Amino acid sequence: MTDHDTAGDHDATDGRPDGTDIATLSDPRVRPARPADADRIRTLQSFLRQPSPDLLEYGLAVGMGFVTEADGAVVGYALPVDSPTRSGCHLAELAVDPGFRREGRARGLLASVVRSADGPVTLQAHPDNDAALTLYADAGFAVVDRRVDAYADGDALVLRRE
Repeated sequence: MTDHDTAGDHDATDGRPDGTDIATLSDPRVRPARPADADRIRTLQSFLRQPSPDLLEYGLAVGMGFVTEADGAVVGYALPVDSPTRSGCHLAELAVDPGFRREGRARGLLASVVRSADGPVTLQAHPDNDAALTLYADAGFAVVDRRVDAYADGDALVLRRE
């Protein structure tokens, strides 16, 4: 699975002083991914530390995923993957174009994934990706495991939200 690159996109989530739960947030810039989004999503995938093109193609084929738009153009996406044997999902990929970060887009995508899940949500992130880890912690995710050498440049932290 891949790392999630959010570059500091953590402005309003569970960790807010007002206690807002990310599952209650709705971002009008986020919508379900459509087949017409495929080329742009493939381009955005290049921003990930360790993309999974085959998983992305599967997700696009079966209609998984969410995108965030700016002026009608897709500028970010989230790819949740359901498990056939248990409730919940694994957020396999989340990427936002660097020119559109720090606008709450990753938060909006993450909220859509959490809201649509029928149970716990898991994901993994690189231990050095402070912006992503802050976003996930603020959204109620906790580190539950460490996968040694999961990435070419090191370990991955596994996070979970019930």
